[in-house]
Amino acid sequence: MTNAISVDSSRRDFLFIATGAVAAVGAAAATWPFIAQMNPSASTVAAGFPVEIDLGPIAVGQVIKVFWRGQPIFVSHRTPKQIEEAETADWKSMRDPQPDSARVKAGHEEWLVVSAICTHLGCIPTPHEGNFDGWFCQCHGSQYDSSGRIRLGPAPLNLALVPYEFLSDAKLQIGVA
Repeated sequence: MTNAISVDSSRRDFLFIATGAVAAVGAAAATWPFIAQMNPSASTVAAGFPVEIDLGPIAVGQVIKVFWRGQPIFVSHRTPKQIEEAETADWKSMRDPQPDSARVKAGHEEWLVVSAICTHLGCIPTPHEGNFDGWFCQCHGSQYDSSGRIRLGPAPLNLALVPYEFLSDAKLQIGVA
């Protein structure tokens, strides 16, 4: 009779452990959606979550395109020649007058960060094209200089500036938190 009692008690222990394990897995599975819902939604992230850019791999003269708030952004590492041309251009006579110094951060004049959307009809201009070594909108002929200022064509405004700050000399953040 003692042998039957020990078999029942080991069977009972197994059932308790198995039931406890299933309950723990079930509790974790039920809790996971509540924890996951605390993360920001994709629309919140797309609506302006800051984007960090490592500037180290961007060569002088190169323009990269990144996305922030669902729109393309140009990050341009301007050459000394482009900077000189942008600074010495007669900005007062331009359609949307703005000096180059108002379009870049002091001490980081080699970096220009602007919206990559043409201000005429929303096309995306091509970098290093046109008469001013800036951007050329092939759809309607708008030409921007290396500071993103409208110089020729139907676009009414300069390429829009976006909020950004330098975290270090080698890293910038678009969409200041």
